[in-house]
Amino acid sequence: MTAFVVFTREEILDQRELDEYSAKVGKTFDGHQVKAHAAYGTLEVLEGPQILGAVILEFPDMDAARNWYHSPSYQEVVQHRFQGANYRSFIVQAL
Repeated sequence: MTAFVVFTREEILDQRELDEYSAKVGKTFDGHQVKAHAAYGTLEVLEGPQILGAVILEFPDMDAARNWYHSPSYQEVVQHRFQGANYRSFIVQAL
């Protein structure tokens, strides 16, 4: 069953680190079946604290999403995101 990885950016700490992450993250999708549905477009927060941006990625299933997130290539790149901003992220299975 389809699964979505969702990232919400809550606070920027170091824009240079985020730029490094953005420059490298695309290659981490090689070999993974993924479709981007949203990436930092216009958003409106309906409830809860304000966020600065959101990304929604579709994977064939929970295992595929986990495999990408935990892959060595993503884990190397994600360190720049960790240093660049505070995010909340999760995987959710579609209905």
